[in-house]
Amino acid sequence: MGESLEFLRTLMNDPFGFLDIPVRQIITDIVNWIVANFRDFSRTYISPPVRGVMNSVQWALSSIPPGIFLIGIFLLGWWAASWRIAIFSIVSFALIGFMGVWDQMIITLSLVVTAVFFCILFGLPLGILSSRSDRFYAILRPILDIMQTTPPFVYLVPAVMLFSIGNVPGLIATIVFAMPPVIRLTNLGIRQVNSEFIEAAVAFGSSRRQILWKVQFPLALPTIMAGLNQTIMLSLSMVVIAAIIGAGGLGLEVYAGLERLNIGQAFVGGIGIVLLAMVLDRLTQGLGEKAPGVRHKAD
Repeated sequence: MGESLEFLRTLMNDPFGFLDIPVRQIITDIVNWIVANFRDFSRTYISPPVRGVMNSVQWALSSIPPGIFLIGIFLLGWWAASWRIAIFSIVSFALIGFMGVWDQMIITLSLVVTAVFFCILFGLPLGILSSRSDRFYAILRPILDIMQTTPPFVYLVPAVMLFSIGNVPGLIATIVFAMPPVIRLTNLGIRQVNSEFIEAAVAFGSSRRQILWKVQFPLALPTIMAGLNQTIMLSLSMVVIAAIIGAGGLGLEVYAGLERLNIGQAFVGGIGIVLLAMVLDRLTQGLGEKAPGVRHKAD
């Protein structure tokens, strides 16, 4: 009886002392195995296309004279949303230029555009497959949960181990972190399409592919654009963090300012990030509200 009471007392005071799960060692061993077996593959087959797209986007954006760029962003804002958003966009980008971080903004924008391109390239098909198969989405859902809730800094270590230092590991970490919203909201948007529209399309003899691209996808576009908006915001936040492992741009300004305790440099980089995020957010929201089934424009 005494031994039983002592056991219960020990169990209540330290219930975790009876089992030690070496999670740290297990994760370390898994990552080391992945690095040992896939590092050459990653640097040979994954890095070149990612770097190629990034360099092409950066070259295209940096080739545009700043004045032409400002006019283009004004027209894009007017077309996508409203004249108020157009004015806000041109003033925001002009302020970034007047603060002396235009080149850094171009690098950050290039990284975000590249990350969003790959998120759409892989995320849209996965979202469509998820909407077609409950079993596939049930398998994919916990993976998306892990991708979306893992702290951003955790992605940096395996990214550096697989791809070394630079923009590419930052982009890979950004793609993994920012892809879930596109997949989730593509799946949600297609599933929420009214069944009456699908039945009408079937009655007129439409194939499954025609139903997807001519009925479901257009009607789901506002929801998909909301997912794209979230992906852009997550990409921008992760690109800033990726400055720690060599990704340039406005994030590097913030990181360098923190390292040197230069509040002015960090503040300028932070304001540039905020303005860029606000403009991208307003533009994607405007494009989402221009989609079929949305009547009102956002100011």
